[in-house]
Amino acid sequence: MKSYFLTLFVALSLLSCSSNSTQSKASTTLQWDTVSGVSTGTLLRLDSSHTKGTLSARPLDVWLPSTYDGKRKHAVLYMYDAQMLFDANSTWNHQEWRVDEIMDSLIATKTILPTIIVALHHGGVTRNFEYFPQKPFKTLRAQFSDSTMVEIASRYGSDTAFPIKSDAYLHYMVNIVKPLVDTTFHVYSDKGATAVAGSSMGGLMSMYAIGEYPEVFGTALCMSTHWPGGFSPNEEMPHAFQAYIAENITPDRIGKIYFDYGTETLDGMYEPFQNQVNTVLEANGFISGRRWVTRKFPGAAHDEKRWAKRLHFPLTFAFAKPS
Repeated sequence: MKSYFLTLFVALSLLSCSSNSTQSKASTTLQWDTVSGVSTGTLLRLDSSHTKGTLSARPLDVWLPSTYDGKRKHAVLYMYDAQMLFDANSTWNHQEWRVDEIMDSLIATKTILPTIIVALHHGGVTRNFEYFPQKPFKTLRAQFSDSTMVEIASRYGSDTAFPIKSDAYLHYMVNIVKPLVDTTFHVYSDKGATAVAGSSMGGLMSMYAIGEYPEVFGTALCMSTHWPGGFSPNEEMPHAFQAYIAENITPDRIGKIYFDYGTETLDGMYEPFQNQVNTVLEANGFISGRRWVTRKFPGAAHDEKRWAKRLHFPLTFAFAKPS
């Protein structure tokens, strides 16, 4: 009954707000179910049939804030690692980003624009292979990249590595998920109201998403960006990412970009590489504090509790209400 009501609600919202009857009719065929575990707002889930073979089967989650009524348009934030965002009771480390509470609070205080979250699931054991930027990967020496991928796979319990699928993942986001979201929910579709966010490998993918699709994503929020690529310190992968940034993350191509890092656990590796990235961004013509921000959080470790504690900074950077 819940899923039928929400499908009908979304369809009626479209009928009242759009003259495109074809889109409205299409929305009624989607089976959005409510998902428990959020503290505020509403979490909807679409089954895996929407992937259309572009990636391995996985659901799609969309979180609607308390302000969403199908009448007022909302901005859109695409976030990686959907499994970790909302409910600590269902995560492997019993931590969560608390995205629903934080986003709803910022909207309620009129700190940011009303915004929905499109929560993108990773493929489990293939996560790092889906989130490793493909074009930089292709510039690595084969011997180095092969051994690194085998090491990453072993950390996830696999004896063999998987193909890099980040380009396919971006295709899924841009050509399947975004049109679905834009025609199902009452949202702004322009890049100025569309951001992408993630941490660790998701931070790399956020950078890669805006580099590959600057006409789609106006802002990238890259938290605890995993510049080493693998689990061992190295120079080759950070240099490959820096070369990509030098060519693609430029003020004439992208809107805004945010980076941050802590100093403990895995984040303890990041500062020298982030400083090198900062130098590249400055050489590209970015001015710190305007369309680009890098923040350091001393004492912060590499986990969801720490990302939740500082999430208001990137969210405000992306969606601050005009004064």
